[in-house]
Amino acid sequence: MEERINAFILDLEERKGLTEATLSSYRRDLEQFAEYLAEREIETPDLVTRGVMAQYFVMLKDQGKASSTVTRASVSLRAFFKHLLRESQIRQDPFLHLESPKAARKTPAPLSLQETMALLDMPDTSTLLGLRDKAMLELLYATGIRVSELICLNRQDVDVRLRFVRCGEGTSHERIVPFAASTGEWLERYLAEARQTLLHGQEDEQALFPNRLGGRITRQGFWKTIKKYGQAAGIQAEITPHTLRSSFASHLLSGGADLRTVQELMGHADISSTQAYLNRSGTNIKAVYDKFHPRAAGANIQPEG
Repeated sequence: MEERINAFILDLEERKGLTEATLSSYRRDLEQFAEYLAEREIETPDLVTRGVMAQYFVMLKDQGKASSTVTRASVSLRAFFKHLLRESQIRQDPFLHLESPKAARKTPAPLSLQETMALLDMPDTSTLLGLRDKAMLELLYATGIRVSELICLNRQDVDVRLRFVRCGEGTSHERIVPFAASTGEWLERYLAEARQTLLHGQEDEQALFPNRLGGRITRQGFWKTIKKYGQAAGIQAEITPHTLRSSFASHLLSGGADLRTVQELMGHADISSTQAYLNRSGTNIKAVYDKFHPRAAGANIQPEG
């Protein structure tokens, strides 16, 4: 196997010009797999079957390897066996019809309610940019929309009077999300006092939230903004563009909102994505059950009629 691994690494270096660090990562994954094969007396790669591959990934997980490590090993081995197939050193790719291990998606930690309120109170609303930032943060927390959706919003996507925002237009996440009256008040003030000046006369610009030059704010620009306010608020937890979306979901679930409603509000195609926030919310499921189920002792539900 060592000779084949060396040939593969050389091929990667010549064809793709990968860095030494990346090549070393490939080699390390392949050498670990070669050791696994040797322990099982599998001497040549043409004897590696789909079952052998599947068992190897199960073993890595049983050893407590991080999902990212298992995924990286899968990428390295898949590329290696494609190389062997291309070089006619094997007759069939053992990865054929084998589902690749998926890296676990890390759900960002939500802020506490106190931290969220402190963050929302940070912008200086006596300035144009501060008023814009206040409206952005309030809208993001009130609706739980993605930052990518926030920065794509146009003026006509928000109805301040009826209090809803239309986001994700033209995508599978397209939906209408309501927001609270207090959020509407901040948006109304921002639109009346700041947006037009921030556009710097660019009448054709449709962005709801322009940057300081009058163009559409970017994801990176928003990230810098929320990070700045997080530090000013003294929040120790890591602040990311996803922080307020995570907090929105967790606070709703903690308050007893049902998963399906939160799923619809957030635009999740799969409810398992929403369930990840339930695990972060600290929701006392029994307490919610006791409060809302008609047969629970503490339920405050009166029969009709």
